[in-house]
Amino acid sequence: MNPYLEIFIRGLGAFLGVLLITRLVGKTQVGQLTVSDFVNAIVVGSIAAAMVTDIKESGWYYLFGLLLFGLFTLFAEYATMKYRPLRKIIEGEPTILVHNGKILENNMKKLLYHVDDLMMQLRDKGVFNIADVEFAILEPNGKLSVLLKTQKQPLTPGDLQLPTRYQGVPSELIVDGQVIYQNLQQNKLTEDWLYAELEKMGIKSVKDVVYASLDTDGKLYVDTRRDTMPHLTDVTDKPPGGKISQ
Repeated sequence: MNPYLEIFIRGLGAFLGVLLITRLVGKTQVGQLTVSDFVNAIVVGSIAAAMVTDIKESGWYYLFGLLLFGLFTLFAEYATMKYRPLRKIIEGEPTILVHNGKILENNMKKLLYHVDDLMMQLRDKGVFNIADVEFAILEPNGKLSVLLKTQKQPLTPGDLQLPTRYQGVPSELIVDGQVIYQNLQQNKLTEDWLYAELEKMGIKSVKDVVYASLDTDGKLYVDTRRDTMPHLTDVTDKPPGGKISQ
């Protein structure tokens, strides 16, 4: 067999195998990697890479190993769902790093966690003063959960006893020039109504629309491919000519 064709077939098999494993383990593992999930991802990736590049060995061996490791991962996921103690061993437990504005150094040392790491994640949460923190908890996936002291928490309409209106998720009507007919039907709207609204905005073709959505108040948002903004803000350091002066 032509070696390039063999690499192509192996690559396709590795891609489908990794995709199958990813679908089996679900979105939780993909979006929130714990230490065990991270190790699994490295091993699966290594097997898939070897399957594509090592043409001296049969690709079926690697594919079998890939699927076998995927089954092990899937079994571990189900086992941790059934047995909480096992889940704590495999995935770890949350650890309190800050309590009532005080850093818990012993917990930090156990995790080999530096103060710089703590401050970086606090700033990422919009917190710049440790004294404002009631609890800071490091989750098993490495993310920091922060609870501010009550006097430092932002006010909400509920705190002021102000009435609020329901605010749901906007319904997508057009995505990349394609009409989402199912969402039109769910909102009891017609295609003619949508085209009429676009004509009011001077849009002649639905292909010219990148995105259009309808919020819960019935307001239509439309973004077209050709932006007609009078001024575009440039956040780079390049001068107007595009060349950086010496």
